[in-house]
Amino acid sequence: MLAMLPTRRASQKRIKAWLVKIDCVIFAILAQKQETKLNITSQTPTLPSTQISNSRSVYLLVGLLVSWLVRLKGTWLLPLVLFAAPALIPKAWAQAYPTRTITLVCPFAPGGSADIMARLIAQKLGEGLNVPVVVENRPGAGGMVGANFVAKAKPDGYTLLQITGAYPAASALASAPQFDAVKDMTMVSLITSYPFIINVPPNAPFQTFTEFLSFARANPGKLNYSSSGIGSIGHLSAELMNALGNIETVHIPTKGGTTALSELLAGRVDFMFEAPTLSLSYIKSGKLKALASTGKERYKPMQDLPAVAETLAGYETISFIGVGAPAGTPDAIVQQLNNEIRKFVAQTDTAKRLTELGGEPQTSTPEEMNRFVANEFRKWRQVITQRKIDRQ
Repeated sequence: MLAMLPTRRASQKRIKAWLVKIDCVIFAILAQKQETKLNITSQTPTLPSTQISNSRSVYLLVGLLVSWLVRLKGTWLLPLVLFAAPALIPKAWAQAYPTRTITLVCPFAPGGSADIMARLIAQKLGEGLNVPVVVENRPGAGGMVGANFVAKAKPDGYTLLQITGAYPAASALASAPQFDAVKDMTMVSLITSYPFIINVPPNAPFQTFTEFLSFARANPGKLNYSSSGIGSIGHLSAELMNALGNIETVHIPTKGGTTALSELLAGRVDFMFEAPTLSLSYIKSGKLKALASTGKERYKPMQDLPAVAETLAGYETISFIGVGAPAGTPDAIVQQLNNEIRKFVAQTDTAKRLTELGGEPQTSTPEEMNRFVANEFRKWRQVITQRKIDRQ
């Protein structure tokens, strides 16, 4: 019996040695597979060396842990370590975010003011994160097609939504929403905000906002206006003006902001609420005339232009641009994105470009943006109810 002990001990040592070798090979293969996933095509950028090094280190450390425990405590601990390893590896790997291309969904058609802003955001965010950020246009339903797509995307930080003022407006109008605009989307940060400009053709029978109101009151239902669609923020901004101004104007919905603007430039509609991003150049060239801005105070780049609130007390509508992510996106990723947005908005060239596009640079915490969007949602829901607008 005693003579068999050395043989058993030798066998146990050989088993331990082989188990350690097998484990190390397994983890080496897993590490190689993980790196291969990150470089599937030539279009996918190579990871920074620090991130590749981190991925190797994760698997190496787990492999060494297996080896150390087996040698020190015996093979009975091996199942416990292997059971815990899958939980440890993703957490360590997540610290390397981002490792591949990020998609920023613009919920409007190419060429409009939202699309212009989206491409600026993608460029700057990509520079800061050191990975490509591509814009994917998913227009439709006042922005809800793109929003619904992102709300149902995997909450891993690789699919983001460009949030605009249309998001709470269109969400408030939806009769059977496919997602909860407040609960199913995590806000990351605001980037810029701006009022709308009430634009009219240069040959309009009124030259001031006061004259516009007088004409509308004397001719109920005669004036019409275009917007990017039913439930768009341009539509609801006009309806709020109708309510506070005691006037009635006719809505002419179109299939996008550029189409709505074309209708105004062609003289087929009488006025339009448009973001400064697109309207400023036409105002400067004399193709359009600005009557008023829709912010609480006068628009800084056009201080001679009165605010609607100076005539209609309590009137205020603004639009904004920000970034959102699917609910459930890890807080660490949301905060990392927030930090990068704050950094690039603070850059001189970014601030200058945002100003040129008609906006005012404005960032926020995720919590602040969540509250802001929720408040906008409630405001537009009230306007829709008061004006008896059919929910779509």
